[in-house]
Amino acid sequence: MSQPTRIVVVGSGPIGAAYARLLLEGLPRARVLMVEAGPRLTERPGVNVRNIADPDERARARERSQGPGAAGFRSELGIPEDTVVEGTFTARQGTHLIDYGGRGSGHAEEFPAAAVSTNVGGQGAHWTCAVPRPGFSERIGCVPDGEWDDLVATAEGLLHATATAFADSPVSSAIRALLTEEFAGSLPEGYGPGVLPVAGDENPDGTMTWAGTDFVFGPLIEPGSPESARFTLLDLTLARGLVHRDGTVTGVRVEDLRTGETRVEDADLVVVAADALRSPQLLWASGIRPRALGHYLTEHPVIVSTIALDGDRVGRFATEEDLERELARRAVNPSDPVSAVNRIPFSEPGHPFAAQVMYSESAPMPLGADHPHANNRWGYVNMGYGLRKRPRFEDAVLFDDTEPDYRGLPNTTIRYGLGEAEEREVEEATALLRRAGGALGTFVAEPRLMPAGSSLHYQGTMRMGGSDDGTSVTDPWSRVWGFTNLVVGGNGLIPTATAVNPTLTSVAIAVRGARRIIADLA
Repeated sequence: MSQPTRIVVVGSGPIGAAYARLLLEGLPRARVLMVEAGPRLTERPGVNVRNIADPDERARARERSQGPGAAGFRSELGIPEDTVVEGTFTARQGTHLIDYGGRGSGHAEEFPAAAVSTNVGGQGAHWTCAVPRPGFSERIGCVPDGEWDDLVATAEGLLHATATAFADSPVSSAIRALLTEEFAGSLPEGYGPGVLPVAGDENPDGTMTWAGTDFVFGPLIEPGSPESARFTLLDLTLARGLVHRDGTVTGVRVEDLRTGETRVEDADLVVVAADALRSPQLLWASGIRPRALGHYLTEHPVIVSTIALDGDRVGRFATEEDLERELARRAVNPSDPVSAVNRIPFSEPGHPFAAQVMYSESAPMPLGADHPHANNRWGYVNMGYGLRKRPRFEDAVLFDDTEPDYRGLPNTTIRYGLGEAEEREVEEATALLRRAGGALGTFVAEPRLMPAGSSLHYQGTMRMGGSDDGTSVTDPWSRVWGFTNLVVGGNGLIPTATAVNPTLTSVAIAVRGARRIIADLA
């Protein structure tokens, strides 16, 4: 009888989980070892911490994700102490800035909000769960359209995507109606204001159980399932390097962070799915250095604001009784500040922006008792316009072999800037946000461009391409050029200028990579 296929997956976020699950389901004799440098936050691996009802327990889970600051130095890391609406601050709870000022931190003066999470589940334990489909020029050219649609549909299933979250909310419906009036005739048919697709399960009481990486793991973390018997997840286990020779990876050198012991885990296949900063760092540290590695870094410039809803305007489409029912539903889960999610989708050429309109009973920042819009009865909208960043070789995360980071790996420096096209679209998006916000109420936080890195949507550093011409790191199936059994995954593979949230796209890319591996090994 042949030996089982030994697969090592580096990183436990949604992409690593997708690879582990699909490969175990498609290769009955495969075994998967997953290594994660961070700690396990919850008994069930990878739970979205937004689902934790107890605020102290939720805060502890987030704090443990904060890497070198996990001992409780949130303020020193620039992470807000107060409860905030996810996605509205430069370093949201559960992340740590790479340039945090401590010994061995990265260097990111041009990308000051660069942040990552270090925990089982990765960003899947902390994300906003927005999963809009990419469209128009956001789609990846080296993947045929018909196949792409199927890949995205599979990814939506893994993430439990829904387009009806809070769709029955009268206040949410009123917000959409006001935005539709404001932008009537200026958006293409089918691309007007609508419900934002999100990942999670809708509950009978109208609340959401937000998708975490546990949703993607599925049967791998269900006791007694056939797949769980072939899956091992090791937390606090750092991948220090890939062992390889002549285009074949034979293992991963890991360190047990509890004991300091190092060893090599043998592998027939390795999937590196840490994130768009640390995956290329691991390849670099292993001597795997394609010309494009770390380059073509993009993210989403984001313009944000907060609006106090105007009762008279919203009242044209929702009654006081509707609001009372809304508040009663909100009281079921007071730990989750979001009670409706809308959007104005990306479309070209007229609206190359992804606008998110999140309704909340509370403002994301403290408002003094004397503020004219404190405790606004109709609540608030936190609005963000995500923009495109054109890929450029000079925008990059670079690595220094002579300077170790706090883990002893080559330290990082980020070089980044916006071009004329981005500056122009910042102005256009700001004007649109002012229109949208003005249609809904009064600004309590003026529109502002967030510092570079704030979106946490880092892309392009391991970009895929159709040929090994020095402008890409992988082939169209996510295999690193020149290697037979090394696959990478995550937002870093996205080669296009996008405005939409990247997780759905990255999971779809992972589905394609996993299917190719299964076809090759089955």
